Amino acid sequence: MNHRYSQSDIDAVYRVIAERRDIRHFLPHPVDPDLLQRLLQAAHLGPSVGFMQPWRFIRIADRSRREAIHALVEQERILTAQALGEREDEFMRLKVEGIRDCGEVLVAALMDGRERHVFGRRTLPEMDLASVACAIQNMWLAARAEGIGMGWVSLFDVDKLAALLEMPEGAKPVAVICLGHVKEFYARPMLEQEGWAARQSLDDLVFRDAWGNKEEKQ
Repeated sequence: MNHRYSQSDIDAVYRVIAERRDIRHFLPHPVDPDLLQRLLQAAHLGPSVGFMQPWRFIRIADRSRREAIHALVEQERILTAQALGEREDEFMRLKVEGIRDCGEVLVAALMDGRERHVFGRRTLPEMDLASVACAIQNMWLAARAEGIGMGWVSLFDVDKLAALLEMPEGAKPVAVICLGHVKEFYARPMLEQEGWAARQSLDDLVFRDAWGNKEEKQ
């Protein structure tokens, strides 16, 4: 039995993976509500350990609350720059978020009460976070396919953002997500284009049987 997709569908999957970008530059156009719902549904179809579905999404509709989130990110941007030492000035020249500019801001969070879920987490409790990351990646790929830019912002004080969003005890913000229309998508990841880092070779990251054993070329 052949379960393979058509070649055009396969090509589309690999294309959207290759062309996904962490976007920081947005146009100030609104995101269609139906499109936003499709992106959230794509996230909700993400895999989760024990089918616990630990993701929660808060849509930031109030402009003053969006500005407050931006202020938290700016505080952490400065602290991160200071922690980078000799790369501080280089980091401060980077655009690291588009919270004020994008059409929609969401906060992706871990739910509260996660200790109830043991399946798949007894020895690896952080798998709830991995599940949320998978949901975010689903949204990212769907957004790219729809021609919508998406940026994942992680520069914030977790406790301050949780308090700002009135989260219950045990819930935890994971990402500030910027969604919006773009003039263009970056040809390469922005941090690569800006010279911050280079993509590592896959050959250096794949081992055979034990750590450090490189796969032999055929």
